[in-house]
Amino acid sequence: MSWREYLELDDPTLLAQCAFDRYRASGPGGQKRNRTDSAVRLRHLPSGLQAEAVESRSQHENRSRALRRLRLTIALGLRASTEETAPAEKAALYGLLADPPGRLRPADLVALAVLFDVIEEQGWRLSDAARVLGTTTAAVGRLLAIDPRLWRAAAEHRAAAGLPPLRRGR
Repeated sequence: MSWREYLELDDPTLLAQCAFDRYRASGPGGQKRNRTDSAVRLRHLPSGLQAEAVESRSQHENRSRALRRLRLTIALGLRASTEETAPAEKAALYGLLADPPGRLRPADLVALAVLFDVIEEQGWRLSDAARVLGTTTAAVGRLLAIDPRLWRAAAEHRAAAGLPPLRRGR
């Protein structure tokens, strides 16, 4: 299955597709953290992907964070054919390439998933993906650099394809 089916779901529907684990997180936080099962792990059963959150002492807050992280994991981990890409999805990607935001926003997940689809179809070579998108390799690199999770995901895919590591611009 591709990312499209899952990113379009509202939070309760996506959460219903997940196995929900609560556990006690270790680390700082004092007695409250050590006595309550506030850490959350979501395992998306259809895709096998998972996300967790342990930062807050509130299980509710951690569940919301884990769900946002799961959406990002889906966008970066599941691929779709670029033939299925809608004009609005392409327009959103071109907007991000032209003016990358300072940080990752939930509204950008679809455009980032499309970017990863294009890069994968080009064998994880950013220069080839940039050529297909009609932009520069630097623009693609700048977009990947807005969040370390994007950069890391692209770097892991490139390493798995036997390509050299990504280099940050100077």
